[in-house]
Amino acid sequence: MFRLNFIFIIALIFTSIYCNSTDDKSVDRTTSNGDFTLPPGFNISIYAENLPGARSMTLSPSGIIYIGSRSEGNVYALLDTNKDYKIDKTITVLKNLNIPNGVAFKNGSLFVAEQNRVLRFDNIEQDLNNPPQAKVVNDNFPNESSHGWKYLAFGPDNKLYVPVGAPCNVCLENDTRFASLMRMNEDGSQLEVYASGIRNTVGFSWHPTTKELWFTDNGRDLLGDNIPPDELNKAPTIGLHFGFPFMFGKSILDPDFGQNIDTSKFVKPVQELGPHVAALGLKFYTGNMFPSEYKNQIFIAEHGSWNRSEKIGYRVTIVKLDESGKALEYTPFVEGWLKNGNVSGRPVDILILEDGSMLISDDDGGKIYRVTYQ
Repeated sequence: MFRLNFIFIIALIFTSIYCNSTDDKSVDRTTSNGDFTLPPGFNISIYAENLPGARSMTLSPSGIIYIGSRSEGNVYALLDTNKDYKIDKTITVLKNLNIPNGVAFKNGSLFVAEQNRVLRFDNIEQDLNNPPQAKVVNDNFPNESSHGWKYLAFGPDNKLYVPVGAPCNVCLENDTRFASLMRMNEDGSQLEVYASGIRNTVGFSWHPTTKELWFTDNGRDLLGDNIPPDELNKAPTIGLHFGFPFMFGKSILDPDFGQNIDTSKFVKPVQELGPHVAALGLKFYTGNMFPSEYKNQIFIAEHGSWNRSEKIGYRVTIVKLDESGKALEYTPFVEGWLKNGNVSGRPVDILILEDGSMLISDDDGGKIYRVTYQ
């Protein structure tokens, strides 16, 4: 009985800490469009719709947005032909691909991450209705379906970064490609593991001034409602290990793999996020539309939990950093996709437009939302 009471007390303490860190009741928040809650002065509207499975986004220099999908196998090209900040033309530019979740654009070419390879479509904007034949950039990736969908982005070093998730809930694989973030040259050469011990990252970006890599990571399932947390991590150099499958968050040891492990060699998260919120895409705010306090701060799309008795996530949060990169605050920024246990959308990725507004993709609703400030 004493052990049960002790566990209950610890759970209450953890829940109290989590609630206080993620929901600042002192912040004045207002409702926009009747459905969403944002800080004062911000508004949200539909930017594009009828996009089944809308996932990761990239923006070409010409202003065309490309967005991947997961189960649909499509990649969409979105055009705002009259420049009114609402998409008026959608082209399903690629079809029947193998989980084309991740997209990136460079030197006139669209790069697409399938489950087991990365493809390139050269000069794709010459004729979006008649795309070129795919060229295989690199197909040296595992073909496991579990956590097989990939994000894709070019870093400041001009290398293409590609994650490989763990092929399980929790396991230790001999193949060092699993549970890692890899990178390669634009032509697919020199593929290497950049960081390891990452269960599954589906979003990463680089700090605008320090050029350091930051990424989200999803914690394992089936340890209960409140552990482990998802993570926001920083990987400034190659070769770092972030704990999977031995440790989660800053101190939670895995019951199967965490015994007798020297945790000092693992990099701890900069910020523990909510448990099972499924933190995916993240972006530093680099625009000039939002107030100055948002400059170079991190926005995170939380896809939402499936492994909890009560749903959480289904929102966009912000992690505010000081000049040294230390996390000061983790709070909601846009809420409204989860109400009274009912889900109307699941945020996936974030994109900052040239005017400083923010786009948020929603694979459940097949939409993209635009956040503005006035």
